[in-house]
Amino acid sequence: MSSLNLPVFSCSLDPASVSRRLAEQVADAIASQGHRSTVVDLADVSLPPFDNDGVFDSDEFHAVHRVIDEADGVVLAFPIYNWAPSSTVKSLIESTGATGAGRRAAWFDKVVTFVCAAGLPHSTMATGPLAQSLMLDFKCIVNPYTAYFSERDWDGDQLRPDRADRLDKTVSVHVELARLLQGRTYSSDWEV
Repeated sequence: MSSLNLPVFSCSLDPASVSRRLAEQVADAIASQGHRSTVVDLADVSLPPFDNDGVFDSDEFHAVHRVIDEADGVVLAFPIYNWAPSSTVKSLIESTGATGAGRRAAWFDKVVTFVCAAGLPHSTMATGPLAQSLMLDFKCIVNPYTAYFSERDWDGDQLRPDRADRLDKTVSVHVELARLLQGRTYSSDWEV
């Protein structure tokens, strides 16, 4: 069985980001299953905000687009702010998902998994619109096992055992979906 390429994007700009810590745990878990996984930390990449113009001229855009385009699946680790995914994750998808002027979105047919950090446990449905957009626009397969963790799910720097189990299951489903879809016979493009 061939090794999958499953990068993890840390989509927080907070220097003390919990979602960054989760991203690192996920990449380690994927690697422990024999697959390639690196953390792409958007706090370090300096991807320009999506403006539908100059962002496409940046080296950071081309590097990030290539990582997503070449991936078998992508994990997006991000904070939930004000009942919604952070603007950083949305800007990433907007820029690397843009089409037109000779551009092709990087997201077509990707397996996508969400790993979320939140202050409270009340925003578990916050990823719904993002998942719907990825599915309808880019024909992504969105892992139904979203890993959503609030401040109440931690004992110090460690997830509570039941929540650590959820993270493990989320990663395992991500890997399994990517493996099963690796041999798909179709390829999507921009279509309604």
